Amino acid sequence: MTTISNHLAVAKPDRDLDWLKGALQTAIALEHATMPYYLAATYSLEVQNYTAYNLLRSVAMEEMAHMAIACNLLAAIGGAPKIMGLAPAYPSRGLPGNAEPDLYVCLAPLSKRLLQNFMRLETPFFLLDPQFQHEAYPTISRLYDGIRGAVRDNRAQIRDAMKRGGGANQVGDDIGFSTFAYAEGKDPVPGIEAAIDEILTQGEGSTSRTLHAGPASQGEESHYCKFAEIYYGHQFAMPGDVVTLTKATEPQFFGGYPIPFPAVRNTLSVPKDGYAKLLAKDPEGDAASKDLLAFDRAYSGLMGNLDAMWNGPADKSWPTFGQAVETMAKLRVLACFNIMKHQVPPAAVAALPQLYPDEINDLAAYTDLAAPVYYGPRFRNVAAAP
Repeated sequence: MTTISNHLAVAKPDRDLDWLKGALQTAIALEHATMPYYLAATYSLEVQNYTAYNLLRSVAMEEMAHMAIACNLLAAIGGAPKIMGLAPAYPSRGLPGNAEPDLYVCLAPLSKRLLQNFMRLETPFFLLDPQFQHEAYPTISRLYDGIRGAVRDNRAQIRDAMKRGGGANQVGDDIGFSTFAYAEGKDPVPGIEAAIDEILTQGEGSTSRTLHAGPASQGEESHYCKFAEIYYGHQFAMPGDVVTLTKATEPQFFGGYPIPFPAVRNTLSVPKDGYAKLLAKDPEGDAASKDLLAFDRAYSGLMGNLDAMWNGPADKSWPTFGQAVETMAKLRVLACFNIMKHQVPPAAVAALPQLYPDEINDLAAYTDLAAPVYYGPRFRNVAAAP
C-alpha cells in the first residue's frame, strides 16, 4: 500500500484521477483499521449500556460510515474498493499507510492510557502538538485534505468519470452514507467536499476551534470530544468564563454531567502472534483457540460481505448489507460471551516476560497483569491473501 507520505509527496499538479483513486483506497484501509481498534475496547466493557458504551459504539459505527463514504466516492469515479484483502496487523506503530507513525496501536481493554491514544488519533489540528503540524506529517486529516484538493483540481475529469460510471456499486441513500450520482449540468464537487467535511468534522471536530461536528451531523460531539468525555469523566460544557480552547485549557471544557468510568474486563492486549505462544502454554488453550477462530472467521465473513456490497451484483447489494449488519451484532456475542470468558491461567500470565520478551512492556502498559487476565478478540481476516 502506498503510504500517506508518498501520496502527499506527489506534486499537486500531478495528483490526477489515478492519484485520487489510490488515495481513496488508502483512506478505506485507514477507516477500516480504526474499527477493530475501537471495537476491542468497546467489547471490554462489563456492562454494554450507559453513556461510555454508547459513546464508544457510536464512534465505531461512524468509522464504518466513513469507510462507506470513501468506498462510494471511489466507485463513483470508476474505481473498485478493495475490501476483502484488508488485514491490518495489531499491534503496530501507526495505522495502514503509515498514518500517525508515532502512535502505538493495539487491541486492548479500555483504559485512560488507551483513551489518550484514541484522542491522539482524532486530535483536531488546532490542538495538535506543533511537532506534528507540518504539512508532510502523515495524519488522516492530511490525506483527506489532499483528496479534497485533488477533487477540486480534477473536477472535469471527475464529472466525466461519473458520467461513464464504473463496475462497482454505491451503497447508501437512506442509511446515512453519502452517494455520488452524475447529473447533467451539475458540479459534483460541492457534494464530494461536503462528504469529506462530514468525515473530518465527525472525527476531529470542525475547523472553527470547536469539538463538535456541523449542522449536517446535528452538531454532535466529534470523536475526539466523545473520547475526551470518557477520559475526563464529564460531558463537554463551556466554562463560565471566556476561555480559549487550547490543550492547556481543555480540562476546563469537560466539567459537565459526570460520566463514571466503566467497569472493564481485563483482557490481555493482543500480542503480535495472536496469543499463539500463550495458548500453547494454557491447559485450556484448545477451547480458547476454538472461540478465537470462530470470531476470526465471522469477522472474515463480514469483510467478504462488505466487499460484495460494492463489487458484487448490484441487486444483491442490499441483502448483503443486511448480512453484514447481522454479523456485526454476532461479533459482539462471539467476543463477550465466548472469547472473553476464557481466563488466562495465572501461571501463563507469570510466564509472559519469557514468552514475549520484546512485547512485555507494552502488554503490561495496556493490561493489568496483577489482576485476573482474559483473552480478547484478535480481529484476524483469515480469508485475506497472505
